[in-house]
Amino acid sequence: MYEVEVKVRADHDEIRNRLEELGASPLGKVTQEDFYYNAPHRDFAETDEALRVRREAGEEETVEVVTYKGPLVEEESKTRKEHETVVGDGDTVDALLSALGFDATETVHKERERFEFEGYVVTLDSVTGLGEFVEVEAEAEEGDVESVREGAYDVLLELNLDPDEQVRTSYLGLLLSDTGE
Repeated sequence: MYEVEVKVRADHDEIRNRLEELGASPLGKVTQEDFYYNAPHRDFAETDEALRVRREAGEEETVEVVTYKGPLVEEESKTRKEHETVVGDGDTVDALLSALGFDATETVHKERERFEFEGYVVTLDSVTGLGEFVEVEAEAEEGDVESVREGAYDVLLELNLDPDEQVRTSYLGLLLSDTGE
């Protein structure tokens, strides 16, 4: 399965109002802490891969998920092959990864507000140290990546956002670059 994602910088108040006008369905708010790791046998920054443990706290529960993201598969979006699974204890996964030689590199903290609109998840992200972003994403089979990406662009346009202004760098990459640009 591929995660097709487009992300742009945007003012959340304007986008939230536009989502309401369009009849988007609110999916709730969460706080996420993403703990990233680098492999002992290759540099994920060079290979454009990511391994993280995410702690997501919502109103009712906290969930921890381990995710591996492969390198970007196209120039037009942040589409990646992704594998993830819920784990019972992120601290134990951290100890396991450390024992295997994986190095903890950075933590990304964000507040997320999610909406469903036309089959896509629209996320308003406030990322510590970086500011406000809007992500539009959906999952796709390999042969459907292009049409799902085009649909994500259409959602951005409905939100009065320009797909040509998308940011293809991950939040981790933006934080590590120290520019936030």
